[in-house]
Amino acid sequence: MSEPRHLRTAAAQFQFRGEAEAFVPYGNGHINDTYLVTCNGACAPARYILQHINAQVFHSPAVVMQNIERVTAHLAAQLAHEPDRARRALTLVPARDASNWYVDADGETWRAYPFIENARSYETATSVEQAFQAAEAFGRFQQQLASLPAPRLHETIPDFHHTPRRFAALERAIAADVKGRAKLAQPEIDFALARESITGILLQADLPERITHNDTKFNNVLLDDATGESLCVVDLDTVMPGLALYDFGDMVRTTTSPAAEDEQDLSKVTMQFPLFEALVRGYLSTAGGFLTETEKKFLAFSGKLITFEVGIRFLADYLAGDTYFKIHREGHNLDRCRTQFKLVESIELQEEKMNRLVESIAG
Repeated sequence: MSEPRHLRTAAAQFQFRGEAEAFVPYGNGHINDTYLVTCNGACAPARYILQHINAQVFHSPAVVMQNIERVTAHLAAQLAHEPDRARRALTLVPARDASNWYVDADGETWRAYPFIENARSYETATSVEQAFQAAEAFGRFQQQLASLPAPRLHETIPDFHHTPRRFAALERAIAADVKGRAKLAQPEIDFALARESITGILLQADLPERITHNDTKFNNVLLDDATGESLCVVDLDTVMPGLALYDFGDMVRTTTSPAAEDEQDLSKVTMQFPLFEALVRGYLSTAGGFLTETEKKFLAFSGKLITFEVGIRFLADYLAGDTYFKIHREGHNLDRCRTQFKLVESIELQEEKMNRLVESIAG
């Protein structure tokens, strides 16, 4: 966590309306440090999101920002004639030197966005309508970026959703067992090893490359406070080339269970079929026009695969000593892993029914 003086120094480098007076940690992301900044301007207070990019995860922050520059500019152009367009896509706040990010004296990279007022994200979906709205937003995001002109976006984290390589990383973590934790996670290790055969299925399906968000957690969509309508997709660090199904699969993972990602009471973890149906309907309402038949065929499977993939990532990080994901208690990453694996089991029990639903909706 950065010291307040560093926050003030960073904030002063951006073209905020007024002087930054208050900094409050914002959100619960695992990677970057995020702050809600309140500035007292001449007319009225203005609020911004200020973020410090974690260079331990994003080794080339400038590459991340180059992608975000292009994506936000393209989205703005797509929304030029939309009412309330300033709330429907993130907008970078320029730095004082007119660049779109700031590198401090320590080489740390910062960026800022105007805070989108009268909207919020939710950790879990409380209704089928919320699930529909989130899926519609992520499908629209993919559809809008389908027309992004060349060149190809940078891969900000190479092989981010390459499940076989994620599995190989888990195997290395098991073999190394640097913290002596493998004995504490043997049931989870056995669960993972038994499902190695599913890891390469999407990569072997000859699916087209898309521009994808790659972190479609339910809480990465802002919903309007008054109407409940989806407004804006946030957290663009991992927007890069990928498979459309990576995004849909992560929606299933983060939206269909009422439990938090790190829920310790596993009886609360279940794939709720009505929420899955809402995701399918919402996503296909905006993305269905450009998806291939093969992509649609694997919609249900993608939920199982990405949930499994994230579970093995949490497990590998736990075995390696919690070096990637932020933790807030002992065994936090193992709890996260267990939650994912319980959701995989729930999906497996309903997978045939899920496939029949997709076929009936997609035609």
